[in-house]
Amino acid sequence: MKKLSFLVAGVAGVLAASAVQAGTLDDVKAKGFVQCGVSQGLPGFSNADDAGNWTGIDVDLCRGVAAAVFGDASKVKYTPLSSKQRFTALSSGEIDVLSRNTTWTMTRDTQLGLNFAGVNYYDGQGFLVPTKLGVKSALEMDGANVCSQTGTTTELNVTDFFRENGMKFNLVAFEEADAVVAAYDSGRCDVYTTDRSGLAAQRTKLANPDAHMVLPEIISKEPLGPVVRQGDDQWFNIVRWTLNAMINAEEMGVTSANAKSMANDNNPSIKRLLGTEGTFGAELGLSNDWALNIISQVGNYAESYEAHVGPNTPLKLGRGVNALWSQGGILYAPPVR
Repeated sequence: MKKLSFLVAGVAGVLAASAVQAGTLDDVKAKGFVQCGVSQGLPGFSNADDAGNWTGIDVDLCRGVAAAVFGDASKVKYTPLSSKQRFTALSSGEIDVLSRNTTWTMTRDTQLGLNFAGVNYYDGQGFLVPTKLGVKSALEMDGANVCSQTGTTTELNVTDFFRENGMKFNLVAFEEADAVVAAYDSGRCDVYTTDRSGLAAQRTKLANPDAHMVLPEIISKEPLGPVVRQGDDQWFNIVRWTLNAMINAEEMGVTSANAKSMANDNNPSIKRLLGTEGTFGAELGLSNDWALNIISQVGNYAESYEAHVGPNTPLKLGRGVNALWSQGGILYAPPVR
């Protein structure tokens, strides 16, 4: 009997813990905004201007969630976080969602009490070097001083790469992203390593960006995406389907400019996405125009990509694998049906 009582108490404790974590949507509605964890400044992904206005594809995800919940994409507050701080801030409830160029890995998915809601940028780790070094390949970097950021997948990846290729290196790591850039720009390091999208972004901060080049090697898979706490499936679904709505909208040709006029399109898939057929908003605990609000106020995936990281931005990143599956990439979202 004592053992049974202990078991019942244990189950009750687990259920109580789940109840504490559940209800993020209600908490967000009560305070009137989404608290979004972002980077400390990564152009194209999450970056603030001098007036404190945040932009980037990760920021657009946050704005999309706000549009889905409130019908107003502006109802977001941003918490800049270092790589080391980000998971603690999410686990503790300081933020509602982490949208901060964060790699989805098994360890993070199974050991931190967190769930990745999808991938909004498929990336891979690379190397940035001064062109004056004359280095053409990462295999020529034996003995190099390598700048990196602590609390990231970058450190293990670069260690594995040098070990696999029988080379030595000296890791120079910092907690603050701008400290890494400053150390590299001052010549303290021969190489700067992080995700290739991050290299493109941080390169814009260097004194002479054109004096540096990204080497051809890609040494890892880095699927980047938004993260939420485990234990609240409703909030997880809202964040996941915010991203899915933006991807599906691109595939269907629904944009911020035409979303409202297409709400009554003859295409049943578009009608379901935009809320004029079915009750898909209600299934998320939202109004039926949840996706219409996302797309009309934030845009589809292509609009966000082109505005912040595309070929006509300082990052000059082509779509590559981040193109739709129907256009040679691997970007694919489940349907609304």
